[in-house]
Amino acid sequence: MQLTLTTPALFFPAISLLFLSYTNKFLALAALVRSLHQEFETNPNCRSLTDQIGIIHRRLMLIKHMQGLGILSFIFCVLDMFLLYLGMEHEALLVFGGCLFFLLASLLICAIEIHISTAALDVELRHME
Repeated sequence: MQLTLTTPALFFPAISLLFLSYTNKFLALAALVRSLHQEFETNPNCRSLTDQIGIIHRRLMLIKHMQGLGILSFIFCVLDMFLLYLGMEHEALLVFGGCLFFLLASLLICAIEIHISTAALDVELRHME
């Protein structure tokens, strides 16, 4: 496989858009936590709040890992470009594989987080019925 400097460079906009998505998820979750905190202050024994707090803890952990793996993918992408610049093609191929692996892991965790967030909405809907 021939790896050129432009191949990892194509990942920059993709990873940047991915981080924009992850940041939006984090900001929406932060707003939800603040809203639930106000609701908890007025009604600390509400069962739906207890259910949601557990789900939010898990989602925050997943978002943290999504972002961390995305950062690793970005770092590996930059390192890959540097290795290609130095003419170290074999090492660059290995690092590019790492970049792809971390990006894939980040996306898989994102899929899990989406699944959990829909379950959280399901909890809300059940309590309104």
